[in-house]
Amino acid sequence: MKSIIVGTAGHIDHGKTALVKALTGIDADRLEEEKRRGITIDLGFAHMELPAPNGETLRLGFVDVPGHERFVRNMLAGVGGIDLVLLVIAADEAIMPQTREHFDILQLLGVQHGITVLTKSDAVDSETLDVVRLEVEDFLRGTFLAHPVPIIAVSSLTGAGLDDLKRGIVAAAMKAQPRDTRAITRLPIDRVFTMKGFGTVVTGTLIAGTIRREQELELLPAGRRVRVRGIQVHGKVAEQAVAGQRTALNLSGVSTEDLARGMMLASPGVFKPVQQVDVQLKLLSSARRALKNRARVHFHAHSMETVAEVLLYGKNEDLTTAQAATTVDSGPAKQAGLFPGQEGFARVKLAQPALLLPGDRFIIRQFSPVVTIGGGVVLDAAPVPRMKGVDSFLQSLSNNAEQILIARTARRQHVGTTMAQLVAETGWTPEAIEKHLAQPLKERALVRLGTTLLHGPVLESLQSRLTRLIMDFHKRNPLVGGINKEELRAQVEMSPELFEAVAAMLVREKKIEVVGELVGLPGQGVVMKDEEAESKKQIEDAFALAGLQVPALNEVLAGLKVDRARAQKIVTLLLRDRVLVKVSDELIFHRIALESLRRLIAAFRAKSARIDVAAFKEMTGVTRKYAIPLLEYLDRERVTRRVGDAREIL
Repeated sequence: MKSIIVGTAGHIDHGKTALVKALTGIDADRLEEEKRRGITIDLGFAHMELPAPNGETLRLGFVDVPGHERFVRNMLAGVGGIDLVLLVIAADEAIMPQTREHFDILQLLGVQHGITVLTKSDAVDSETLDVVRLEVEDFLRGTFLAHPVPIIAVSSLTGAGLDDLKRGIVAAAMKAQPRDTRAITRLPIDRVFTMKGFGTVVTGTLIAGTIRREQELELLPAGRRVRVRGIQVHGKVAEQAVAGQRTALNLSGVSTEDLARGMMLASPGVFKPVQQVDVQLKLLSSARRALKNRARVHFHAHSMETVAEVLLYGKNEDLTTAQAATTVDSGPAKQAGLFPGQEGFARVKLAQPALLLPGDRFIIRQFSPVVTIGGGVVLDAAPVPRMKGVDSFLQSLSNNAEQILIARTARRQHVGTTMAQLVAETGWTPEAIEKHLAQPLKERALVRLGTTLLHGPVLESLQSRLTRLIMDFHKRNPLVGGINKEELRAQVEMSPELFEAVAAMLVREKKIEVVGELVGLPGQGVVMKDEEAESKKQIEDAFALAGLQVPALNEVLAGLKVDRARAQKIVTLLLRDRVLVKVSDELIFHRIALESLRRLIAAFRAKSARIDVAAFKEMTGVTRKYAIPLLEYLDRERVTRRVGDAREIL
């Protein structure tokens, strides 16, 4: 069963609600004030089923919108999720201001399917109806409702033309692309209320995915988890709702005070609300003035509305003095702006966080007076601050899925991106992303390193930079076996995980060697001059001959031919190779002396399982100056364990 959302649009009192009732038998005006005043104020909903030519059944959900100019914001809250539109024009009034504004909104939102309906056909004669039809054809020329899309005259009062309209709706609905039921779930909330015996209920048009009873969802932007206790689709209890259906959800874990129109329910733990997005923006030709850079506007997307600031990108023209003179309230000359009828890239900063994804359509309305002036499509809901070449990047997002994934990974340079980030940024499922990654990974346009994806050229650049840094270190430090890993990572500003992955790849390719915490080039050992090699032997001999009563390091270094800096590097090398062992801040011992000490302790254990300081001094012949640090060293090495004033020999 194909589910399609049908929206109405048109001027006030042109018979939208009466038409929906004539088609479905449901009065979409639910508010007492609407019935008293005879006008639609808020969104109304109805439903029906029609047989399709292929034997299937079409499940149609209707969203009836208000036509009064004061309630355009309510209209915008419902029209975002429609698949096809009934553009309603009264035959006795023809095209009116809200006809034009509503139709502008439909085109900016990218609606592709619909029917033009001439209502109140019983109120005019056939000649007048023909004149109105010609006027409407001229108005629609070049748009998605232009010929051969039918213009159907009906009378909700007599029923004339309704069967033709139903056939037209079926034909248009069959052309509409069904929404993806396997996508990550998103449901914009357009109504919140309490139902006796059930509790908190929300309604909305499910724009992606599937919702099942007892499923957990996340309420955004609040970030709160809720549970679906019950589901209704078209007024009937259901086990699940799928994309393209009007849906009512009975929620637990939340009250009506926590909910509002404009919030969104989504699969938990996937998305994060955002406060800035990069967009492609079009200013309507009917806009009365240019849109200045940093202008404040009313921003509408799905069922949400907020104030926003628009920062224009790219080579937007400047308002010259001549243009300023002919543009209402254009401000001072040379003020950068987007002119009526123009398109451009922009960053939109939202006053309140919202869940937006690439491909989401939006409308902007002038801050004051509040009229619709433009709209567009979200290109990037995770923009990088101060990104170079942002125009080129945004342009690349119109490419195929593979190129989009490459572009999104490449812009993060040496940081790379993860599957979770790609899902959150695109709204695509992990399965879809993996499918689109196959070719870029095969061609090494992208490379997978652990859980991180890196742009192929960036990886090559990082590898070259790492090896160059190591080579430079070797040149500057011939007495050191390699650069410390953490020091190297800090220089390239990589995450620990990514650094380890890149380093491991270079090790496998035998381009670098990692020994402990030092990174060096293969075959690039320590290179010593004659005096340095002689000094190394002097240091090693001094500590080897001293046994356990070692001299102070400063005394040993003072007798060398090399300068102190090179001498210290030689000591570091000996410590790294464990020829010398640092027991305390002041004391360094030769490994042979410490190995002999271990044998002495082992021999002593044959006589006693414990040894105190006095016995240790007597056994080794050292003073307390050496005894205490050596015993603490043996404790650290788990040769002994301190028990009171003595040591247990392990």
